[in-house]
Amino acid sequence: MAWVIGVLKTGDPAEKRVPLVPDVAKKFVQLGAQIVIERGATRGASLAEADFPDATWADSADAVLEKADAIFTLTRPAAAVLDRLKPGAVLLGMLQPYASAEAVAQLQQKQITAFAMELLPRISRAQSMDILSSQAACSGYECVLIAAAACPKFFPMLTYAAGTIRPARVLVIGAGVAGLQAIATAKRLGAMVEAYDVRPETREQIESLGAKFVDTGVSAAGTGGYARELTDEEKQQQAVKLGKAIALADVLITTAAIPGKRAPVIVSADMVAGMKAGAVVVDMAAESGGNVAGTVAGQETQVGPARIIGPTHLPSRMPVHSSEMYSKNLYNFISPMLKDGQLTLDWSDEVLAGTCLTHAGEVRHAGVAKALGL
Repeated sequence: MAWVIGVLKTGDPAEKRVPLVPDVAKKFVQLGAQIVIERGATRGASLAEADFPDATWADSADAVLEKADAIFTLTRPAAAVLDRLKPGAVLLGMLQPYASAEAVAQLQQKQITAFAMELLPRISRAQSMDILSSQAACSGYECVLIAAAACPKFFPMLTYAAGTIRPARVLVIGAGVAGLQAIATAKRLGAMVEAYDVRPETREQIESLGAKFVDTGVSAAGTGGYARELTDEEKQQQAVKLGKAIALADVLITTAAIPGKRAPVIVSADMVAGMKAGAVVVDMAAESGGNVAGTVAGQETQVGPARIIGPTHLPSRMPVHSSEMYSKNLYNFISPMLKDGQLTLDWSDEVLAGTCLTHAGEVRHAGVAKALGL
């Protein structure tokens, strides 16, 4: 029997992405797998049933779950869906492993082999599988478009019959994948761009994109590519120098997020109060608490002189390309284990082992087990 990959409709009306696109589905079929998709699952990404000629279409989630040996997902399915997975089935996608001990325990009890792509080891070989990076690139791009639409100024310098309009000043905080994409997009639109990150090694990357690095004199180089927690003294030093840069910005875009944890508050209420009248803030970390005091997820609020926007579901704003990127990440992760239509798991592979959340009734990821007390 061929390995059957299932795709369900998302339960979130704001989620328009799909975890499997036609080109990738075709590759899985060539490897001997079968595809079953719930009707309506691909509509948000502008994909029709005819775009998946090799897939079988099901009228309900139950019909998919009955056939599927694996479920590809964008976010962790609801508890009722997890309960209906086949014992021993594979669940692959962004599963929010640190968010719910109950959900992880449910996966454990159902003997589900769950791969949480947020846990993917950050090594060179795994870059082509890195969902966090691919979706962050979409988010950084979208943040700049949101900011440009809301900003009361032109982004680029503009010369007209009566003179010259100066370009808008954009400050990007955070120079991970999302921040670098935001910097590059703002530069393409012609803005004057500055950027800040607590990791000093990002200076070269920021400057290579044509932006100016804001140097606060504070270094928070950490492990695994992430920043460490700052001391109180370092936070104070950072705040003073960063506050001056924020006060000059027409647009502030914040992108600092820590997978599985609440986003750090970097921009205080006093910093917001010191901004220009009409300044626009786009807080990419709104869904995980926000980097800016006053951010409300999914809302736009006026806080003193600034208009603070807390967008959610950012990659879903461009579902065609974000779905394509996500789907290719999943393919690059799981396809090496699929031979002649059968899945064979090699637990000596550090990428496979490091990404596994649960398997055979065990919580395989030690960090998650410790954090959730399992």
